[in-house]
Amino acid sequence: MKTIKMNITNILTIIMSAALVASCSSDDDNDDINNQNDSADQITEIAQNGTWEITQFIDSGDDETSDFSGFVFTFNTDGTVIANRGELSVSGTWSVNDSSNSSDDDDGSSDDVDFNLFFDVPETNDFEDLNDDWDLVSATNSRIELIDVSGGNGGTDTLVFEKI
Repeated sequence: MKTIKMNITNILTIIMSAALVASCSSDDDNDDINNQNDSADQITEIAQNGTWEITQFIDSGDDETSDFSGFVFTFNTDGTVIANRGELSVSGTWSVNDSSNSSDDDDGSSDDVDFNLFFDVPETNDFEDLNDDWDLVSATNSRIELIDVSGGNGGTDTLVFEKI
């Protein structure tokens, strides 16, 4: 009888341990970052790791992705960004920060992350359309999705970078 009680106790211990392990989750299993749970430092680290291309750019409903076809973006640790396509190179600045104040082009949420881009180009240059303080929608180690709601006309812009 003692052996049966011991076996039942051991079986119950194993079952409880298995249930406990199965219910645990590791942050390493999910590399998705969203703007409510993660810091600007994490997004900065992701952007600096590798080279990127624009796979989607929607400007107030118009798909203008092809304007950036073939450009490879490098987000440097010194705050510069370089976009190269063959011999053509366009440089600018970039930063990521936790937005703690409401601006006219975000959703007013105090816990969002802004991805700031600035290219010193004429207004007629396609890169001027990228100049903004974009709100982070989501980020993984291979994809950064950004959105901007214009304060002036209420149009929505979407910008997606994917790692090459």
